[in-house]
Amino acid sequence: MEENKEEKIQEKIPEKENKKEAQKEEKSSIKKVTITVLLVTAFFFIWYVLSDRHTPYTDQARIKGLITPVTPRVSGFITGIHVKLHSKVKAGDILFQLDKRPFEIAVAQAEANIDNTTQSIAASSASVKSSAGKLGVAKAQLDRAQRNWNRVQKVMLENEGALSEADKDQSETALLQATEQVASAEASLERSKQSLGDSGPDNPKIRTAIKKLEKAQLDLAFSTIIAPTDGVIESFDIDLGYYASTGQPITTLISDNDVWIQANMKENNLSLMQIDDEVEFTFDISPGKIFKGKIRSIGYGITTDQTNKGGLPEISTQSGWLQDPQRFPVIISIENDKELKNIIRLGGQVDVVVYTGDSFILNTIASFRIRLMSWMSYVR
Repeated sequence: MEENKEEKIQEKIPEKENKKEAQKEEKSSIKKVTITVLLVTAFFFIWYVLSDRHTPYTDQARIKGLITPVTPRVSGFITGIHVKLHSKVKAGDILFQLDKRPFEIAVAQAEANIDNTTQSIAASSASVKSSAGKLGVAKAQLDRAQRNWNRVQKVMLENEGALSEADKDQSETALLQATEQVASAEASLERSKQSLGDSGPDNPKIRTAIKKLEKAQLDLAFSTIIAPTDGVIESFDIDLGYYASTGQPITTLISDNDVWIQANMKENNLSLMQIDDEVEFTFDISPGKIFKGKIRSIGYGITTDQTNKGGLPEISTQSGWLQDPQRFPVIISIENDKELKNIIRLGGQVDVVVYTGDSFILNTIASFRIRLMSWMSYVR
């Protein structure tokens, strides 16, 4: 009996030792896993902090562009439609034609009125009519140039980097040329008036008749609605017979003059960001493809309350347990934007990463991340 007990004791000793070794191995495995998790967590934390400043990324970015409401300057029934929804147009293309007959009648009446008035003082009115007509056309061109310049100034005021210097110079030059043409036409008209003699141009009836003719010429020119710039027709839903009212938009023209990306970056993303920093981005409409650009400008202010007297941009933030950092608009120019005009759409979603330095490790990780997000666009 004693021998059996000793044998059982000897059998239990190895079993206990095996259990202790298994427990040690299990604790060692748990320790390794814990250390690995902590190291990975620390790595991602450090990477997140550094990348937020050296290679900031955001998916809160949209494609922006210039939009021009097409508004008639005179009222009338539409008798001709030369565009369709989403059709591309060039500057100067005829978009709509209003019924010309009332305006042609008004021009004829104004011309007849000049004839009657000048005949009453025995003076020739041919040169006056011609000069007045040219002046009317010149003023119409000046009006269009002035409106285009006003739009450019408005865009530059709202977003200083939205337009290139070439676009600004082109619009300013067109305004100056139109102003000179009006001055030349006015001088020509003045000479025509003087040719009538002292009693002619100073006669109040002559001046009134000439102004009526100028107004009639302007209205006739405005009855043909043309495209102010190259672009695409959007928000189009009218047909022949529609009564177009003065000052009421009848369609919208998305201009091709400039397209950019507005990325709403967190405030701590801006610490190392500079103008002309390289940017990579991807569009949801073109998954798997990476496009390049540069920072054009960085916003200096946004609205923070209900009042927005200065017209500052509004950027919405998400609230949670931790307050989301304030965001500011960063304007990004698109390289080779001519190739992208058939792809991108205003308001489209964009993922953006900015390279603020030459850090090989951070730039490599950021490059991999944006490429991964570009392929993720397939499943969004």
